[in-house]
Amino acid sequence: MTGRTNVPQSPPPQSPPPRSPSPRSRRPHGRSAELAALATLLDLPGADPPVLVLTGDPGLGRTALMAWAADSFTAGPVLRVRASPAESALPLSGAHALRCAADGLPEGRTVGSPDAGTTPEWLLRSLIAAAAGAPLLVCVDDAHLWDAPSRAALGFAARRLPAAGPVRLLLTVAGQHAAHADFAALPVLTLGPLPSSAMDALLDGTACGPVDPAVRAELLDEAQGNPALLRALVAGLSPAELSGEHRLPWPLADAEALRTVAGAHLTGYSAAVGELLLLVAAAHEHDPEGVGADADLVRGAAARLDPARTALGSDRLPDVLVLSDGRFRFTSPLIRRAVHVCAPPDRRRAAHRALASVLESEGYGLVALLHRAWSIAGHAPPLADQLSAAAADPRVAASRAQRSAAYARAAELTADGRERAEHLTSAAGQALLAGRAQLARRLVGRVRDSALPAVVRGRSAWVRGILTLRDGPAADAGEALLLAHSLLAADDPGHALLAGLAAAEAAWATGDSVACLRALNAADRTAVTTVRPVTAVSARRLGHGRAVAARPTAVAAAARASLARPVARVGVPPSADPAADPGGLPRDYLHGMRAMLERDFGGAIPRLRRVVEHAWEEDGPERLLWSGAAALLLGDVPAACRIGARTLAAARSRGPEASVPRALELLAYAELRTGQHARARTHAEDGLRTAYRYGQSNVAAHHHAVLALAASIADESTLVAHHADAALATARRHGLLQAATLAEWASGRADLGRGRPFEAAARLAPLVRPGPDGGHFAVRMLVMPCYVEAAVLAGQREDAHAVVEEFALWAHFGADVQAPAQLARCRALVADADRADALYEDALSLHAQAGGDFEQARTQLLYGKWLRRRRRLREAGGCLRAALVAFERCGARIWADQACAELRANGTAPAAARAGALEGLTPQQLRIARCVAEGATNREVALRLAVSTRTVDYHLRKVFAVLGVRSRVELSRMVEQTDRNGTCPA
Repeated sequence: MTGRTNVPQSPPPQSPPPRSPSPRSRRPHGRSAELAALATLLDLPGADPPVLVLTGDPGLGRTALMAWAADSFTAGPVLRVRASPAESALPLSGAHALRCAADGLPEGRTVGSPDAGTTPEWLLRSLIAAAAGAPLLVCVDDAHLWDAPSRAALGFAARRLPAAGPVRLLLTVAGQHAAHADFAALPVLTLGPLPSSAMDALLDGTACGPVDPAVRAELLDEAQGNPALLRALVAGLSPAELSGEHRLPWPLADAEALRTVAGAHLTGYSAAVGELLLLVAAAHEHDPEGVGADADLVRGAAARLDPARTALGSDRLPDVLVLSDGRFRFTSPLIRRAVHVCAPPDRRRAAHRALASVLESEGYGLVALLHRAWSIAGHAPPLADQLSAAAADPRVAASRAQRSAAYARAAELTADGRERAEHLTSAAGQALLAGRAQLARRLVGRVRDSALPAVVRGRSAWVRGILTLRDGPAADAGEALLLAHSLLAADDPGHALLAGLAAAEAAWATGDSVACLRALNAADRTAVTTVRPVTAVSARRLGHGRAVAARPTAVAAAARASLARPVARVGVPPSADPAADPGGLPRDYLHGMRAMLERDFGGAIPRLRRVVEHAWEEDGPERLLWSGAAALLLGDVPAACRIGARTLAAARSRGPEASVPRALELLAYAELRTGQHARARTHAEDGLRTAYRYGQSNVAAHHHAVLALAASIADESTLVAHHADAALATARRHGLLQAATLAEWASGRADLGRGRPFEAAARLAPLVRPGPDGGHFAVRMLVMPCYVEAAVLAGQREDAHAVVEEFALWAHFGADVQAPAQLARCRALVADADRADALYEDALSLHAQAGGDFEQARTQLLYGKWLRRRRRLREAGGCLRAALVAFERCGARIWADQACAELRANGTAPAAARAGALEGLTPQQLRIARCVAEGATNREVALRLAVSTRTVDYHLRKVFAVLGVRSRVELSRMVEQTDRNGTCPA
């Protein structure tokens, strides 16, 4: 064992001078919580408890954190000891190493020498004596490697160190040893994988030179949050490989990289134990992300391997293995990978051969074939044919990940270039369905033969297109999918149809309505010979460019498809084969959507209704996504909610796993449209997690946008900004105009809710603008009611009036049950006083028929404001109280605050709302004071409260006099302080 002492060279015994932090100390990436826990331990005096155990998988940075703690401890000396496996069998070697490390302590402060008769209390007494009343930090790295007597003494001392004493003890222990009896009852901090942002920063600091974005994604996916593994991977790559000039090696994490990170945990075992570990690791290979290796399978295979049988017969399992619920499991997935990859090839093949024999005897078809294939070196075309046939057979019980592994292994066993490409493409398709996007990219990236048949190149292009559609520039995805369509049209018309529909989805995401129709027409060419081309007239009908202003009816027709995202969710890799009936459901969906975009409602509605009706007979998530999109196209939002829930259930029960984030997106958006903001938020949060897990950043952007919209009705400005910024970051990078429009809408609606109409109008105006410079063509209609309200409150009535007339066309189609009531409300906002009253009443009547607390409450709030300004205080109070109750019921806190403020101005607020430092102000003065505190000018306050600027000046002088303040800054501070004390904001 070795020791290192960080101590001052000549301090007096009782008062060592503080040490400066080492210039070599470097703050570990992404460990804020862990560093805070260490800071608490190092904070003298009185850290409770005075000991901490750092544990975790190999490579996660236990030693780095200990080094940071040692370098950061400036209150006194530090004793550092790193254990060595070579000395773990020597009695009291750990205690002797600590004694040697203490030689550098000031005179009179030392750790005594233990002997064979030493009791565990010896170390506790020695540490307290060595501290001599002054601060002392003791760090033991890999304490589990100490000999048994030394570990017992260390654990005894750690459990009995006084909290108020001067000694602090920091230990690191491998994950499998954290529950050891010697460390029982000690506080443990378990290190998890680093977050992606920290790994990204670590990669930038590790690589010498530029890193290609695709290479970066593969490295981060392979490292799985392990910093040491990431460093090992980077060290094994050349600058040309890092920059993307040369193809990355396969596999990326080879034996050398894994041995660098976990090699220390593979030593010290007997040959028999090593054979058992390899057998268990090999048994994991057909289900690497499962719950473990079946114990009966391992025992059966061990019976064919004498060393493994001997190890199983011993009384105790190796410390890296646990047995629970009939399954063997490694304590660390990284150690399992290292055991399998670092083993000699002949031993590895023997383990798979033994497993294959057991599985074949028990009738496990594909899994048995996989292990048999892993037991063979070189090419074996007959076995490759068996593997691919079993992987393609839906009657064979196997997961998509197992089918992907079978296709990939078949490719390795095949010498023929065409067959190899076909197997790799199928493997990539199955990996994509299993939600393993990075693996799918690696597999399809190995298909690079331009001489391949068109159908093989078409399916490869399809997989690449779908991968890019989920995580990449949508326009690039559209081109790849159109290429796939053209290559597949002759030999595989069913999948060519799906490729065309997926290209339409990509165009829809970018907001290019003309390209969307072009892709639909291309998809239709696979079965019909006469196709209407996208002419200039068709483009004008779609509302593209300035033609929208001339033909607003066409815009409203296009906007009828208000759920832009799931409208064309059809990109499924070839292996899923959802196009078994190319003349049925997919065809109805294609024709229905195209007819809707072209204003042919007589042709669109019957077809889309058939697609919706199919939902109650289907259990495939992809087909259900079409049905849900059709329901939204028809304006049947309640049906879309039910279909979304059914799609989610189907995706979770039968897969594919990659469909779960999109099913949650459909459900969350449908719930948002019905005003169920809390439920939409729950499903979008779940969808966000799964989208990132499966490498679908474009889907994640839409979940961020939904979460921003859900948060925009509550007093959660930070959350709105976070989700909106996250959605916009991906949307701008990948050209997702729809996600960008939804995110900007959320920010504008939050501004409007907080009573900031000028900011809201400025943010929403571009979203309702027609043409390519405006918002998404199918979302802009949904934004219009918010913009009209903001524009009127900001004094931009003429701009609002023009938008109302276009919104009227949308409302008349009936695709949105809230639109008629919203239209009446918008007309009331821009109407003369003699007409507004009746229009508000009409709006409330229509809301009563359509339902939806939030939109109805917004109308009641605006009507209450209008009534109050006309001194109809009793009627205003009724509307405002109803609005307040509805806002509170649906969780719209910032809108409830507005209703509360209006009630106070109306003189009908509860007495409790008047408490605080501002209680001496009249309701109107209080409203003006709060507006000024938010930074509004007198003119902006006048427009917001519908009074003259002179009135604002008069009341503001009164406010200053009553409160005794002399500036707007002092007023803002007083309002902020009053609100912090719990008053009802106005």
